[in-house]
Amino acid sequence: MSPSQWPSQSKLSLITSAMGVRGILGTKEIVALGISREYARKLASRGLIERVGRGYYRLPDAEVTEAHSIAIVSKRSPNGVICLLSALRLHEVTTQSPFEAWIAIEKGARVPSQEGFSTRIVRLSGASFSAGIETREIEGVQVRVYSLAKTIADCFKYRNKIGLDVAIEALREGLRGKLASVDDIWKYAKVCRVSNVIRPYLEAIQ
Repeated sequence: MSPSQWPSQSKLSLITSAMGVRGILGTKEIVALGISREYARKLASRGLIERVGRGYYRLPDAEVTEAHSIAIVSKRSPNGVICLLSALRLHEVTTQSPFEAWIAIEKGARVPSQEGFSTRIVRLSGASFSAGIETREIEGVQVRVYSLAKTIADCFKYRNKIGLDVAIEALREGLRGKLASVDDIWKYAKVCRVSNVIRPYLEAIQ
């Protein structure tokens, strides 16, 4: 590569500094820095940044965690919320290791592109969508995830999709490990309209 082909150090520093703070950058964020999509592609082709999906980049030496797919899916769906099996995995209360990333979006919202990652979409509305959201950082990405108590209620609501045994395991581990309170689980069971379903299991495990 001749000197005339070297990337601008100011632009390279700008994009790598931003990646150091935010972890993964989408092309819209890169353009907002005053850097073109084409320039980002050239940096990736030279190994100066790494492409991790269509329109998404990170530093080539960035740490990759077990929750990498969740970080990418959350980056692509900033208004979505990690739920069900993926949320249980983040809360470390299950032996399940889902191949797919489970994410909830509001009813009527456009399904975001998840090219390159297997994703399961759950549509929720009202308090069922907005209640119990927590935020944690994964690989520099701000990830929205349902609290364990909300996730347990969701698991009973979607027991036909994930299995009743998974829902019961989550309830048992959450209570025994004191990771979720009976009051919180009951509150979200009402929000998710599964209080009658969860009641006998809650009474048996307490």
